[in-house]
Amino acid sequence: MIRIVAASRLERLVADASAAREHAQQTSGAASEAFGRHVRELYAVTDRAERAETTTAEVGAILARAMEELSVAQQELLLRDIEIRRLRQELEGKSLEGRSLTVLLHYGEPHTIYATREDAHADTGTHGMPAGHVWKRCGERPAAEFEWRCEAFIYNAASNGFRRAQTPAVKPIEGAA
Repeated sequence: MIRIVAASRLERLVADASAAREHAQQTSGAASEAFGRHVRELYAVTDRAERAETTTAEVGAILARAMEELSVAQQELLLRDIEIRRLRQELEGKSLEGRSLTVLLHYGEPHTIYATREDAHADTGTHGMPAGHVWKRCGERPAAEFEWRCEAFIYNAASNGFRRAQTPAVKPIEGAA
């Protein structure tokens, strides 16, 4: 069977083929453009993922070092706590024999008790005594004659109490032999 095609039909077919070719070129260009965008996005996402992995590794290393430092600090704290407990037990276990306390007297009345004479002298500065005050022995004069006076007391195991470190001189009673 032979078919005869008219010129008008042939022109229409050529125009349709040309339009289809042009549409195919546009679609191919759009597809190439979309592929290029996807490749660029793929590279950007891959780069972000690699940076995230690097950051994660760095943070992991920092965290590991911090955990090591924390462990060392906890061990040091535990050792210090043990040492403090040991010193407290040692202090509680010691006899008070020979230990002294200093009583700060204000016009003869007890004001405060201190572990050392230096602590008592330092505290009088907060009560108006000049910093360079020279402390002198009071001798036998009554404590009430002094604004501030320090008296040392030593623990006496026999009486289970404290006694004055410096006892006043014994004065003979008149008429006694």
